[in-house]
Amino acid sequence: MSASFSNSRLMAWTVWVIASVFYAYQYILRVMPNIMLDDIMQQFHISAAAFGQFSGVYYIGYSLMHLPIGIMLDRYGPRKVMSGCILLTVLGLLPLIFAEHWIYPIAGRALIGIGSSAAILGIFKIVRMIFSETRFPRMLSFSVTIGLIGAIYGGGPVSYMRDVLGYQSVIYCFMAGGIALALATYWIVPEIESTEQTPMLADIKEVLSNGRVIWSCLFAGLMVGPLEGFADVWGSAFLKQVYGFESTLAASLPSMIFIGMCFGAPVLSLVAEKVGSYLATIIGAGIIMTGSFLCMIAWHFASGALSFSFVLVGVCCAYQILAIYKASTYVREQVAGLTTALANMIIMLFGYAFHTIMGNTINAMGGPTTSQALIYGVAVIPLALCIGTLGFTVLLLQEKVQKTTEPQVQS
Repeated sequence: MSASFSNSRLMAWTVWVIASVFYAYQYILRVMPNIMLDDIMQQFHISAAAFGQFSGVYYIGYSLMHLPIGIMLDRYGPRKVMSGCILLTVLGLLPLIFAEHWIYPIAGRALIGIGSSAAILGIFKIVRMIFSETRFPRMLSFSVTIGLIGAIYGGGPVSYMRDVLGYQSVIYCFMAGGIALALATYWIVPEIESTEQTPMLADIKEVLSNGRVIWSCLFAGLMVGPLEGFADVWGSAFLKQVYGFESTLAASLPSMIFIGMCFGAPVLSLVAEKVGSYLATIIGAGIIMTGSFLCMIAWHFASGALSFSFVLVGVCCAYQILAIYKASTYVREQVAGLTTALANMIIMLFGYAFHTIMGNTINAMGGPTTSQALIYGVAVIPLALCIGTLGFTVLLLQEKVQKTTEPQVQS
């Protein structure tokens, strides 16, 4: 624990709250395209495939900057890094207002992804510094709960603001909020610099060569479709075209997934502790999500039934926290922090894959105004969920075999 944190417990909690608020802010920016899909497509005259690229490029910037930002957080502390990254997200919003050519919003979206990666990595670092290892999953889940409030307000309320003020005025509001958050971060968060200089390339190689870490991350990535493919972007369009819901209801319902994840983050961690198996809990979550999406595609539910289903799916989406923590247990303690950054990076890269595959599928089948095209696009999600769940089942079976043959090894 750094001297700054040791000298002031209140300061440690303040920094944790700042990181959680930043996480909420970046989540609002992540889901904004879901609400402003029609406005952006009309302004720049783009297809569904191009919009899928726009939505997905966020995850490229978000994922690829995990390692550099993780290293910078260790060397320069969260004050400078987080403040600068918040300003990057504000800069990324500018092209949606001032640009005429589509390439600039694409670049801006990548900047938003780059800046946003400092939020979750800042939380990883701060939670590990001020809480014990056994409390890490629970405290991380509380941070995610706070952050997901931003995702909730990325649905119905933002849609209402867009209808009343216009979508560009909403973007101006978020830019002002981002500048205020950056100033507050720089003013409140103290200088926290690490005196340790570890051989990062050797540590990265150690983590990347760990097969259990990589496979668990890949399987977890296959299960992010409900959150990053459906709730983030295509949920509203699917509910409007396939279910015939009006715009405000269609925008609000996917937000129920984020509400469910707010509850699911601490609840699923508690369930895993009671069950005594993180992998079994992840598998159960995958089965529930797969069944929910298959039923939604096969039958038309009323809005109330969909709300319940989306809340349940949201609870299960908290599997990501368990998967990231589980991956960190496969390595020695000295590289556990780096492993969480790498795990989140690999998992989030699948966000780009889902947006691209779903966007191309929808475009190839007739575009986002066609019900059949949206059904085919959303069907990608339960297919990937099934593969990811089977993968974790294999990992669980291997773990049980290892416990039988090497009872002295703690999983």
